[in-house]
Amino acid sequence: MSVYTRPTESGWDIESPATTSFDFEYDGGRDDLLRLYDKGTRKQWRAKDRLDWSIDVDLDNPMGFDDEYVPIFGSPSWEKMNAKERATVRRHMASWQFSQFMHGEQGALICTAKIVQTVPSVDAKFYAATQVIDEARHVEVYSRYLYEKLELAYPLNPNLKSLLDDAISDRRWDMTYLAMQVLIEGLALAAFGLIRNQAQEPLAKSLNAYVMQDEARHVAFGRLALRDYYPQLTQAERDEREEFCVDACYRMRDRFLGEEVWQTLELPVEEVLEFVQNSEIQIMFRSYLFTRIVPTLRDIGLWGPRIQKAFADMGVLGFADADLEGLMAEDEQTAEEMDALRRGGIEAVASVGAAD
Repeated sequence: MSVYTRPTESGWDIESPATTSFDFEYDGGRDDLLRLYDKGTRKQWRAKDRLDWSIDVDLDNPMGFDDEYVPIFGSPSWEKMNAKERATVRRHMASWQFSQFMHGEQGALICTAKIVQTVPSVDAKFYAATQVIDEARHVEVYSRYLYEKLELAYPLNPNLKSLLDDAISDRRWDMTYLAMQVLIEGLALAAFGLIRNQAQEPLAKSLNAYVMQDEARHVAFGRLALRDYYPQLTQAERDEREEFCVDACYRMRDRFLGEEVWQTLELPVEEVLEFVQNSEIQIMFRSYLFTRIVPTLRDIGLWGPRIQKAFADMGVLGFADADLEGLMAEDEQTAEEMDALRRGGIEAVASVGAAD
């Protein structure tokens, strides 16, 4: 029996014209990318070993969030619901979020494989190869959480689908980087961070923390490659990429309105969407999603008047000064702290067993 909330296509084919690029200069490379490649090889992990899949997830509140994190909290629809109906909303929201993570990670898997093929420099191919493994693991953990723990999944969101289409179908290697490594991965990092920092359910919390540790390297990979490349482009070429970023950011912001959930639960969709669009906490949440994207675009040199105006209109221009290196270090530290807690728990159980 399918876990999907509605019938969904079994596959999706995208025509992707691309030039395969070989690089025969094996003895050189940018030191920062080679260091990132070395780190990527050392930081590989196995999902079945690092995560405790024996944890039981409470389907009435899968992530252990306070109700104020439910997008329709405080709305007329929410106030009319009984406890069982509210529990259903929490489960569907968790499923919808994790489903989009799962689909997005498969998109990242495909995009990174394409980057290995198309990027002209061998140092970038090296690192991208480590990311292919990372992304396969991320698809594995999100799909397992959905299928085994929530037993519920949502199809690919139309806004995310259109952006993945852009990332995969464009023949230019840098556009795949820009759409995936900077925009989609950057947005995902912020969404993962909210779950990592606010969720009380240990499996969802640790799963997102470990994925974030990988994703922080992926965004750094995009920054390093594009920061070197974009100064070589003409102003017209940079303007075209900025226009793409502005359009993509609006699409990604709208992706988080959750329209599919409200349709599935047969709520008054227009009324609910209006509430979600104007809810103060949801406005803050959608703004928070751009904490990684805004400073990264500034760092790689896509920072013209059009993109600054769009970010000012969204209320996220202030993120331009965010400390990207500090955020990446925090992602690393949080994952390592969770590892230490997990090892401590295993050792404590072993001690009790030995004493018995």
